[in-house]
Amino acid sequence: MSASQHPTADPEPPRKLRRLTQSAPPNQAVGATAVLNSMRHIQAQAGLARGTKALLRANQKGGFDCPSCAWPDPDDDRSSFEFCENGAKAIATEATRKRATPELFAQHTLADLAAWSDFELNDAGRLTEPMVLDAGATHYRPIAWDDAFALIAEELNATDPNEAIFYTSGRASNEAAFLYQLFVRQYGTNNLPDCSNMCHESSGAALKMTIGIGKGTVTLDDLEHTDCVMVIGQNPGTNHPRMLTSLEKTVKNGGRIVSVNPLLETGVKAFAHPQKLSGLLGVATPLQSLHVPVRLNGDLPFVKGLLKCVLEAEAAQPGTVVDRKFIAEHTEGYEQLIAALAEVSWPDLCQQSGLTVAQIREAAAVFISAPECITCWAMGLTQHHNAVETIQELVNLHLLTGKIGRPRSGLCPVRGHSNVQGDRTMGIWERPPPPFLDQLDAEFGFKSPRAFGYDTVEAITAMHEGKARVFFALGGNFLSASPDTHYTAAALRRCALTVQVSTKLNRSHLITGQRALILPCLGRTETDLRNGQPQFVTVENSMGVVHSSEGKLAPASPHLLSEVAIICCLAAATLGERSTVPWAALAQNYDLIRERIERVVPGFDKFNLRIHQPGGFYLPNGVKERRWDTKTGKARFTVNPLNPLKLEPGQLLLQTFRSHDQFNTTIYGHNDRYRGITNERRVIFLNREDMRERGVEPQQPIDITSHFQGETRTAELFLAIPYDTPKGCAAAYYPEANVLVPIGAKANISQTPTSKSIVITITPSTG
Repeated sequence: MSASQHPTADPEPPRKLRRLTQSAPPNQAVGATAVLNSMRHIQAQAGLARGTKALLRANQKGGFDCPSCAWPDPDDDRSSFEFCENGAKAIATEATRKRATPELFAQHTLADLAAWSDFELNDAGRLTEPMVLDAGATHYRPIAWDDAFALIAEELNATDPNEAIFYTSGRASNEAAFLYQLFVRQYGTNNLPDCSNMCHESSGAALKMTIGIGKGTVTLDDLEHTDCVMVIGQNPGTNHPRMLTSLEKTVKNGGRIVSVNPLLETGVKAFAHPQKLSGLLGVATPLQSLHVPVRLNGDLPFVKGLLKCVLEAEAAQPGTVVDRKFIAEHTEGYEQLIAALAEVSWPDLCQQSGLTVAQIREAAAVFISAPECITCWAMGLTQHHNAVETIQELVNLHLLTGKIGRPRSGLCPVRGHSNVQGDRTMGIWERPPPPFLDQLDAEFGFKSPRAFGYDTVEAITAMHEGKARVFFALGGNFLSASPDTHYTAAALRRCALTVQVSTKLNRSHLITGQRALILPCLGRTETDLRNGQPQFVTVENSMGVVHSSEGKLAPASPHLLSEVAIICCLAAATLGERSTVPWAALAQNYDLIRERIERVVPGFDKFNLRIHQPGGFYLPNGVKERRWDTKTGKARFTVNPLNPLKLEPGQLLLQTFRSHDQFNTTIYGHNDRYRGITNERRVIFLNREDMRERGVEPQQPIDITSHFQGETRTAELFLAIPYDTPKGCAAAYYPEANVLVPIGAKANISQTPTSKSIVITITPSTG
């Protein structure tokens, strides 16, 4: 590796331990503690005046969309406080008074900055000016915007389009995402990997193949008034805290909640509403009526068990459980499913799920007795080798009982990043459908490439093999979000140029190609003025609602550009006269972008008119009307064979997950209040019996080694934490544990990295 590739920066967070304190996890979530913690972050980062102004605009009609998760806002009346603790942290870190100026980069080499923790990198403050890292340099230096665009354009125009990769984070707005994919396709490639590839790609693949749409099928009102919510492989208390308000309404309206998760998470135990006096005083509403402690990767056999229970109940009382009329009119593949289920034995289901027959029957009884039911899930289902098959089995459950395509029943994949669903709607996809490309071509007068591009894992592999030489990221922290940290780092270092559009400093700025650029952009909370006129953007939430987002805070620096402006300037510099798109005009007036979206993307009729409706509008969703956009026009039952991971003696199965003090790869602190962890992130949660069998003491430093097809990867210096998790299961935080995720370990069909089922062994630490 040449010196010009800056090999001295470490791609991993520092491997050193802090003084950890462990306590019992609390029995309820939120309450006064969450309110106080939110305000501490606001005060420390933004100050009370600036921070409170931002909080009161978050998720309001006419305000800005929270830069955290994609949980939907109420359609009707909204509280003045439509944010959660982690949303407040995200807003605080974006609205911070701290600045990462050129002086910071002049004072610190890449190697210096790599020695900082992820918390310290984020805490350096908002980026203020474009920065460039020259070949062989040890420091970033400032660069003018025009010079930055010229540098990128020169490199792109010297590169075969299929050797350039254009990544997208889920925080990009609809307008930015639409222009980004337009530019990339006019440039000549479909290399548009995005964060969906690493999270909910399995959901989209499973749902598209079975019900004809890769999105959820319910509304917020449906969820709050249904009879049963099954929360599978999801921790809403940390990952989607505003969902707890909705789950409380479900319970108060008479619904029951079943939690299916290896860990009993605090967020689904009980909820103390922070906007009610009773909640502030510690009075909590119990949420889950049943917890099902499924083993990691045991969800598929668990759902098969539910299906067998449904068939048994139907046999006992014919015509009362299986919706035969719905099946006859709306589905295909029923007989094949029934035949396949008859071949599955209860001993196999119990052994693979880690559950007893009684536990599965108890969960099934809740589902069967509920006239209406909604199933929610997140990465606990999507990041396994058989993720698509597991989600298809959930579809089978809802099709078999007819609990889909009607009010208060259906499927609800809960997305992470705030506009990750909208990005896909806007065409951010390496496998674009021909009708979308046809409309794009007709609108803009060019011929889009038809060959599929790279998804995220394919993009990393292409860079690693020298098949891609330019990497451009519209947001995100690609290195820390990706699997196989050292492999990904080596891939990025083999590029001629890496470019990051960012608001804050992160580890991806330190692991670069021969040359690198940081392009600082406006955040969601900030005013976007073009020719003195304020602009707004739009986003799509988890339930298919498109609404506006307009920041009101003064920008962190006068040198910041919006994502839309950055894309337009880059496209104009790169494409020149090869493009007839009026990039300069689009950059000045976002209404013009929405006019083009209306003519290309289905469901956006009268976009500029309807987006001014308070709360926005719903996109079409045929499943809600029992219309199935499949080849036969019917929903499909599928047969999904059991295919469990087989562990050797001494091996465990590890999942990576978030702490309560982070959102994706952004680290707000070193605590995980809901799991009783204070002041440390390098921990591994282990079953107590597994620890005894290996002679591991609580808080003993250990090393973790993953095993995949004869390869091993090791993460050093983690503290062993005894925790209530099924035997054979373990958990650790990402990005620290991402080094263990093999680049080749992917889900069938979706190719999502299998970050929730990593085969590991543990040994006493040598560090």
